[in-house]
Amino acid sequence: MANKELSESSFWVQRIGKTSLRALHLLGVCGVGGGVLFHLARVEWHDFWLLAVVSGSLLMGWEILRDWRWLIQLKGVLTLAKLGLLCLFVPFPEHKAVLFVVVLLLSVLVSHGPAGLRHYSIWHRRRIESRREIKG
Repeated sequence: MANKELSESSFWVQRIGKTSLRALHLLGVCGVGGGVLFHLARVEWHDFWLLAVVSGSLLMGWEILRDWRWLIQLKGVLTLAKLGLLCLFVPFPEHKAVLFVVVLLLSVLVSHGPAGLRHYSIWHRRRIESRREIKG
């Protein structure tokens, strides 16, 4: 996405779109959390898993298209680390609950941590500013 001023209507469409995607992602994560933490049969939370994966992929794609530097900032690096931890569900199914809690705690760190932490570049070893973000 170009680094230019958005019209007010374009801003609101993007803001509501991103907020809606985030809401769907949180719904999916809550459903997965319930299934994993309460040891429910996978069939009972599989649709939530799909919702979390699809919405999370769209949010990640949004960030990468907006500014590729997201991938070298801690917010992107930690998101990729969370994906790696989720992949450990397969070889270590007995540890799903612990892995899920760690992913959840990393999510809070990424979402609510100070900007200096989220925007820290592991490549530059300092905070780098991204292109203008659409919050959501």
